[in-house]
Amino acid sequence: MKHWCVWVWFTAGLFMACSSENQWLDTALNLAGDNRAELQKVLDRYKEEDGDKYRAACFLIENMPFHGAYEGKALENYRKYFSEYVSFPYSRHVQELIDSLKRADGEFSINQLTYKRDIMTVDSAFLVNHIEWAFKVWREQPWGKHVDFDTFCEYILPYRIGDEPLSLWRKEIYECYSPILDEFRKTDEADNPKVAAQLLMDTLRKANYRNTALFPVGPHLGPDVLKWHTGSCREFTDAMIYVLRALGIPCGVDRVMVLGDNNASHFWNFVLDKEGKTYIANLPYEEVWSKAEEYSISRGKMYRATYSIDKEAVRKLGKYSDVYPAFRRPFFRDVTALYTGSRNWTVALPDSLLSGQFREGDMVYLCLANRLQWQPIGYTFFKKREARFEDVGGGAVFTLAAWNGKEYAAVSSPFLLERETGKIRFIVPEAEKQELVLYRKCHLTLSVLFNDRMIGGVVEGSDRADFGRKDTLLLIKEAPYRLYTVARLKSDKPYRYMRYKGADGCFCNISELAFYENTEDTIPLYGEIIGTPGSFEDNTHEYLNAFDGNPDTSFDYIHPDGGWTGMDFGSPHRVEKVVYTPRNEVNFIYKGNLYELFYWGGGKWNSVGRQMAVSDSIVYSGFQGALFYLKNHTAGKDERIFEYKDGKQIFW
Repeated sequence: MKHWCVWVWFTAGLFMACSSENQWLDTALNLAGDNRAELQKVLDRYKEEDGDKYRAACFLIENMPFHGAYEGKALENYRKYFSEYVSFPYSRHVQELIDSLKRADGEFSINQLTYKRDIMTVDSAFLVNHIEWAFKVWREQPWGKHVDFDTFCEYILPYRIGDEPLSLWRKEIYECYSPILDEFRKTDEADNPKVAAQLLMDTLRKANYRNTALFPVGPHLGPDVLKWHTGSCREFTDAMIYVLRALGIPCGVDRVMVLGDNNASHFWNFVLDKEGKTYIANLPYEEVWSKAEEYSISRGKMYRATYSIDKEAVRKLGKYSDVYPAFRRPFFRDVTALYTGSRNWTVALPDSLLSGQFREGDMVYLCLANRLQWQPIGYTFFKKREARFEDVGGGAVFTLAAWNGKEYAAVSSPFLLERETGKIRFIVPEAEKQELVLYRKCHLTLSVLFNDRMIGGVVEGSDRADFGRKDTLLLIKEAPYRLYTVARLKSDKPYRYMRYKGADGCFCNISELAFYENTEDTIPLYGEIIGTPGSFEDNTHEYLNAFDGNPDTSFDYIHPDGGWTGMDFGSPHRVEKVVYTPRNEVNFIYKGNLYELFYWGGGKWNSVGRQMAVSDSIVYSGFQGALFYLKNHTAGKDERIFEYKDGKQIFW
């Protein structure tokens, strides 16, 4: 991959010397070597026949030196992860499949594959087929009249999405999905590609998708994503693109390099309506296309993937080794302003707030936190004694950094960019210390959903096994903030049967439940576990899990309403205390795990010390006003930066 990046930079350098569009095309043809004749056939065919098709062919060929695909025996081994996950039993964890394939085929690495450049391999028949089909759907569909030529070239015409194997995918996908739009084409809305995209997404969402980010890193899969429906957001966005582009709907993928509140990148689909406005969706989770500015993702910087390289960016970037790797292949455009709307901010820090010496034109990077690292998500050039970043979304903690060709170093204190106002607040440790009582190492991300699902849940007691006559002993009004929540019951009445019943719409999500006869007791009551059988998607999240003593397992009822789990004590017992644990992602503090607290100061992370947790909380003494990070050395990997204010952790 390193050699490919160097090739891209070398090729881009050749193009930068071009002073006209014809020279761009000539340079690409010269790079084709023995394949030049094949590409010339396409140009000769369209030069007199169809001016638009000729320009489209030029667009594809001019940018073709920057694209290619991987091949090799190991590629099939990689594809097995996705194809075999389709029929893999729901009752088994995906890690079992991964381990099985590793034993059979060995560890997969993209370095086992050979990279083939399109400019040297694409033949005339292949290119003509794609151009003809792209123009067919553009010119024949009623919404095509609202798609200008440049938009068509970038978001309908490309024969590939990423680095997947080449294929003639348009005809088959068109014939499969076009009938869905037959009746729509007769309506008054037939000229709106966004409405057509909605009908197609309605169909795509009916498939059974299996999401995992645990598979090895590898190339794009190609149109097979439409039959497998497995993988992560990258594979799901690819599936949508194949269908929409095959039907002449301008679309693509937008992304963040890293989320402002999570240690991950993210991809999602966009589609353009008849006015060219952006609508977005995450297949298969969202039912409708929504306006870009309504997307609630923690932003920072948003980018739109393109087939064409950003020539102006390459011209400005300069020497290859001087550029942080993520920006060496600029096949994207900054579309942050489309998402931030009125909350679009400028971050400008003068040199007085930066450490180190900067010269006019030096690159400075805007960074977001990714565990204990600061990951660049944007860049600017130092100018007029300041680093100025346009189009930044707030609601996240940033820092600025410099890259020396081998590593990067923070050059500013971390700062919060307020989402609503655009104001900057620097996060700097003070001299005074405070006591920190910590319950988590990470904000709850998906567990926010799980935690909130406990709101409205009730603990009930009864003298009947069917709970036909029952008393409500506890109503959970707030989402749990720690691993084990202790609730005291005030009823003096003894019950043989007790249960936790989830609120409607919450799938009775709960991880652990325990009943105690006295508030001082440390050993819970035992009996026969009772509840509603069945779990969502698989049989690994049954009601029995609530009493297995393992907070990592949970009950996830098969239906959103009516689920419960409880215990038959065999005889009536008075219960004074209930302890419960929400379904979670192992981000709470766990007894017996080794933790280490860090704070940011002096341009680096500094250790406050290590502790072995003896309960579901740990206590440290740390500087007021500091930015902290709590690492679990025993288990887990999701950890986030946080502030500590008013006795609470505020995660970013």
